This record gives sequence, C-alpha cells and structure tokens, in this order.
Amino acid sequence: MTVEEIVAELGLKVLTGREHLKREISSAYCCDLLSRVMSRSSKNSLWITIQTHPNIVAVAALVEMACIVIPENVTVDENTLAKAEEEHVVILSSSMSAYTVAGKLYSLGIHGA
Repeated sequence: MTVEEIVAELGLKVLTGREHLKREISSAYCCDLLSRVMSRSSKNSLWITIQTHPNIVAVAALVEMACIVIPENVTVDENTLAKAEEEHVVILSSSMSAYTVAGKLYSLGIHGA
C-alpha cells in the first residue's frame, strides 16, 4: 500500500510531504525510543510515535521511512514541521490512539518491521 492509500483508509491528516504520498509502505513500527527506532525499523516503514520534536525527522530521514504517524491529535511543533518539509519527510496526524492505528494497519496487511 502507498502512504496515500493509508491516509484515505484511516482518515489521516497530512501535515507535511504531500508530494511524497505515492511512496510504498513495507511495514510499520510503533515506538517512542529513538535509538530503538533507528535499530529496529526499516526503509519504507510507517512509524507511529507520540514524539513531536525535530529529532523524529532526523530518524525518519536516516532510516528512509515512508512516513510518521502522530496519534491522538497531538500538536506537532512548527520547527518539526519545517524540518520535515526540508527533509522531504511525510508527517501524518490521527485522532486515534497508537494502539488503534496499529490495529487498523495490521488489518490492512501492514505488519511489523
């Protein structure tokens, strides 16, 4: 599935990276510990995190993730959004909990990294 398809299926809001929504998603990973995400996630993965500081953009760019999903309508800092646009990182927002997002992704065939 592509990021664009996931946005439509889950009703996600696109915060950054609209021009990169055609990217394929290979897996998903849910974690808030950045070092763990760097070592355990994979290229083209979807990352679910409650973190919103600019370091999430650096991690996503380093790992070459397809996108980041911020659950629970948590507000993302303007510096983070600006950095994401600069680094071509897609950030999405959801009103759902991380648990619910992960469950819905699993039911769509997107499994863990």
